[in-house]
Amino acid sequence: MSLFTKKGEAAAQATNDNGGGAESPIVSFKSGTTYKVGVKSINDVAEYYGYGIFKKVNTFCPKNPAVRNARGFIESNPSVWDRAADLLYADAKKAEEAGASEADVKPIRDEAYIYRGKKRYLRAFFDLATGKDIVIDLSPKQETQIKAVIEKYAKKLGKVAFELGKTGTSTNAAVALSPVLDMDEDLTDVERANFEKLGAAPFDLESFETCLYVADEAEQLKNLVIAGFDIARLGLSIGAAPVTAPTAPEPDVKPVPDGPTPQLNF
Repeated sequence: MSLFTKKGEAAAQATNDNGGGAESPIVSFKSGTTYKVGVKSINDVAEYYGYGIFKKVNTFCPKNPAVRNARGFIESNPSVWDRAADLLYADAKKAEEAGASEADVKPIRDEAYIYRGKKRYLRAFFDLATGKDIVIDLSPKQETQIKAVIEKYAKKLGKVAFELGKTGTSTNAAVALSPVLDMDEDLTDVERANFEKLGAAPFDLESFETCLYVADEAEQLKNLVIAGFDIARLGLSIGAAPVTAPTAPEPDVKPVPDGPTPQLNF
């Protein structure tokens, strides 16, 4: 089963509806980073759901990811993190029905949210400094912004270089993709030479599979303990076979798939 819910053209269209052993093309994209790049295709993108807690549990993808429908809702095979989230959403529902105030219910919902998988995008570019394909991790909002620029210049991708940059941190992080206005003046000799190689080979979509950290269920459980969740509520324990592993109760109202931008530790 692929780690990605969408790749290529399908992933490029997704925002309209609002690791392995191989060398990975993913690169760091911290605030203040800039790259001069070429864009091979608007469809060099993949959608996935990542799990983790900023500065506590590094972002990972379950080895056997949940099956989701077109809207991102889980239909089957939830991960242990999905089950933890569902239990907490059920707790919030019960508290609400028992007459608890919103001030008491909100912290439970907020804790449930941190265990949910968050939709993310990997988008490929051609780094003009190195002459190699690179991959950048983006939030849904950032991907929408970047894709809009690529669509604007779709007919000129083989003639226009871009500058890709990131500013701000946490939920204030912003990305920008802007065309290089004077390629003779603003690109080095090496960058211009590499730009001439832009169309030599398409981006290999399969290399997206090397860009994510994959965790099996044992590691996911350890991460839940680190995060502070009582895994006994799932009928599970570290280093022992599960006792009865109950299915998490379904909340009456399912949370929407998208939420605040999570912070990844790539």
